[in-house]
Amino acid sequence: MLSIRNLGKSYLGPGIRQVLRDISLDVARGEYVAIMGESGIGKSTLLNLVAGLEPPDTGSIRIDGCEIVGLDDDRLTRLRRQKMGFVFQAFHLLPYLTVAQNIALPLALNKVAASESGLRVTALLAAIGMKERGDSYARELSGGEMQRVAIARALAHRPQLILADEPTGNLDPASAAQVLALLREQVTTSHAAGILVTHSASAAATTDRTYVLGAGGLFPSASP
Repeated sequence: MLSIRNLGKSYLGPGIRQVLRDISLDVARGEYVAIMGESGIGKSTLLNLVAGLEPPDTGSIRIDGCEIVGLDDDRLTRLRRQKMGFVFQAFHLLPYLTVAQNIALPLALNKVAASESGLRVTALLAAIGMKERGDSYARELSGGEMQRVAIARALAHRPQLILADEPTGNLDPASAAQVLALLREQVTTSHAAGILVTHSASAAATTDRTYVLGAGGLFPSASP
């Protein structure tokens, strides 16, 4: 589903700072991988490149056989809308929409029928422990609640590639376990490919395999 080859990314500042160097990774359908590493090493940048939110300097990214490097904005937008679910650290909920409306956004964009959309939103609200909060506005939520809603929104359209950037960072242990189970279930039941960026060893343990991103590249974790 996802094939990354020899990816590189640098940023200009006072000099040139190379964030990613020669990164290669394959993630098959139904496979869920974790990426760990120190803060600032480039984990979020890697997800942004895979999602087409910024271009790499070098290398190739193929999603479901489609090379995304070099695609124009319209084609990248359609690809993200149809095939990807991205859980951002910053949530990006729309504050003046309700929780249910936020979750339903990707379904509306993909023209899912209202009846089916309602069923999916109801099921996801229950799955994140917020079935009584569908009519609350996003601006009324706590940080942990916003994180759970962001995860539900990312999964609503049943994406084939799930990218989760520190999805449990704002959650208490019980809520974290709940959303990690939901992400794992989505990968399995939808036969999706999933990448979880995390600092948490317990979160990484819910995936099939773990990689560590360092200054020298991306390597399989030595931990069992």
